[in-house]
Amino acid sequence: MVKTTAVHLFPDPSTVIKPIHVYSDEQTAQIEELRQYAHSLVLPESDPYYKWELRWLNKPDTMPRYMRAAKWKMNDAQKRIKGTLEWRREFKPDLIPPDEVKVESETGKIILNGFDKDGRPIIYMRPGRENTVTSPRQLRHLVWWLERAKDMMPPGQETLVIMVDYKTATLRTNPSISTAIKVLGILQQHYVETLGRAIVINLPMILNFFYKGITPFLDPVTRDKMRFNPDVTELIPRSHLDSEFGGDYEYEFDHELHWKQVVDHCGIASDGTRLPAYFDGPKPAISTLPPPENGVVSTTVGAEDTPEKKDEGRGAAGDEDGDTLVVVKES
Repeated sequence: MVKTTAVHLFPDPSTVIKPIHVYSDEQTAQIEELRQYAHSLVLPESDPYYKWELRWLNKPDTMPRYMRAAKWKMNDAQKRIKGTLEWRREFKPDLIPPDEVKVESETGKIILNGFDKDGRPIIYMRPGRENTVTSPRQLRHLVWWLERAKDMMPPGQETLVIMVDYKTATLRTNPSISTAIKVLGILQQHYVETLGRAIVINLPMILNFFYKGITPFLDPVTRDKMRFNPDVTELIPRSHLDSEFGGDYEYEFDHELHWKQVVDHCGIASDGTRLPAYFDGPKPAISTLPPPENGVVSTTVGAEDTPEKKDEGRGAAGDEDGDTLVVVKES
């Protein structure tokens, strides 16, 4: 196998996007009701952040994710989306200038590279490569990568994978419990229904206390998506899985090359805005894959009937709230 610095920016051609959420007429009406409520809160057009707020609200996955997270309880969904709107106005996660957080990426402690078998972008975290002291910039760095993973999601995919590798981590390099709680707060409150899987590998015994410390702050849905030392070859195509974890991908991290490939692909301008023609994101990331409607028959089944549900025994695919999935079969 030849080493490469080329980043996987598109899913493997064999990828079938899932889960696909199917909504009843009643649920569709609830989604529309939430949409109308959220748009009643939009900033005035004169506000510089107006178009970015509207951009986020108009993404096809925003309203459904908040309804699913609220278990279809309208009052809860409205409270959640109002809270996220307020957070986004202050944090402006979609407008973080690359150079503001670039130094945090120099050692590759967080990289975005490749997709799992369901088309989810993969964020790798390696605490052992920590290179800076605790600061608000570390959180902004993580959020910057969450936004890039959102950018790279192929059409129909709403979730991502986070793989945490503790191979070289120590008590000194591992984030504090307070920092981890802040990260969880952002993920669980403002990126609802975005985590598809959380994979933890090479966790040393000395850091078990860390997970015991954050467990009370994990909501049941997030906790159910966590897997410790799974066979990752069952989850990620070998062509996208680093050889370090049993794959065929001999990726060699080069900070400048990795950074440039992701920034260019997502069309991020130096001030954090988007280059012309990139306002709605990168070019379609799944043009090589057949759309679900073409040449296939879709069979709707309950989540408990899917092979993934049976094999894993719980909803690691992000379908814990009982949504149906579409299982695609050749016609």
